[in-house]
Amino acid sequence: MPKLTGIKKVNIAVFISGNGSNFKNLIFDSLKIKSKYKIKLVISSKVNAKGLKYAKKFKIKKKIINYQDRKKAEKIILIELKRNKIDLICLAGFMRILSNDFLKKFRGKIMNIHPSLLPKYKGLNTHQRTINNNEKYSGCTVHFVNSKLDSGKIILQKKVRIYKTDTSKKLAKRILKQEHIIYPKALKKVLISL
Repeated sequence: MPKLTGIKKVNIAVFISGNGSNFKNLIFDSLKIKSKYKIKLVISSKVNAKGLKYAKKFKIKKKIINYQDRKKAEKIILIELKRNKIDLICLAGFMRILSNDFLKKFRGKIMNIHPSLLPKYKGLNTHQRTINNNEKYSGCTVHFVNSKLDSGKIILQKKVRIYKTDTSKKLAKRILKQEHIIYPKALKKVLISL
């Protein structure tokens, strides 16, 4: 196999709180030969987040953060990010709100994936809310993170049809498949502009 010389990969940290399926998907994407990024660190707000098993499997450095004191937690995170020379942060089901101070330090360098067609249905329980409102479509959005919840500049979106027989579980499953497609695409788009 030819040696990859002169290609500097962007160092990424992924923040998770749960199953980590988007995290796993980004790992697979990062291992492709032409990948321009490397996942160097995973930060979890939960000690028992299922997604941590992927960090172990793929030998990615992990840091579990106790969030009882947000200021202290973010201080620890910033030290870890600096230590690992992180250029970009991908939130993937991270169920914590980052403070303005934290956001300022990584302005334009934090991405998130949200399971709705933003600006509609910010926050939680998006699938049930779209069904309750008889929407014809839902979907997912990759966006930059700013100080307002789910309000940062949109990078990519994907529409998903809502069927009359849909439950929030069925819809969530179909949307998650699309999340796995658009998150790596959005990341590539952002990396070009870095």
